[in-house]
Amino acid sequence: MTSPILLDTYALIWLANGEPLRTSARAAVLEAGETEGRILASPISAWEIGQLASRGRLSLKLGVQEWFQQVLASGVALAPMPPEVLIASSYLPAGSLRDPADKVLAATARTYRYRLMTRDRPLINFGAGGHLDVIPC
Repeated sequence: MTSPILLDTYALIWLANGEPLRTSARAAVLEAGETEGRILASPISAWEIGQLASRGRLSLKLGVQEWFQQVLASGVALAPMPPEVLIASSYLPAGSLRDPADKVLAATARTYRYRLMTRDRPLINFGAGGHLDVIPC
């Protein structure tokens, strides 16, 4: 069985809005979706979506909290974010990631051995460096 998929913030938005993903990414989502709790969103994505919406960089048909709850109700599970993950995000290989949300996503994926679905170039490069299992979407 393959490991669960952690969606980065934009992958979460695109998936929830039915936007196109690469064929291989769509296949991975379909495969993972066959088992409950195998597609996850991080609480840091809720924060990041709130930041985007509050700054006018993301328009949602619902309020952010309602939108995020609807995503969770659709079968996307909430990934854990205990202090250990937050601390681990401070100790990633030097210079690899600058964005705090990316660091938390990477640390979550590394801690729980999730595959991270993303189009974010720094995260893809982090994965190419052997630090993370990444699914480009």
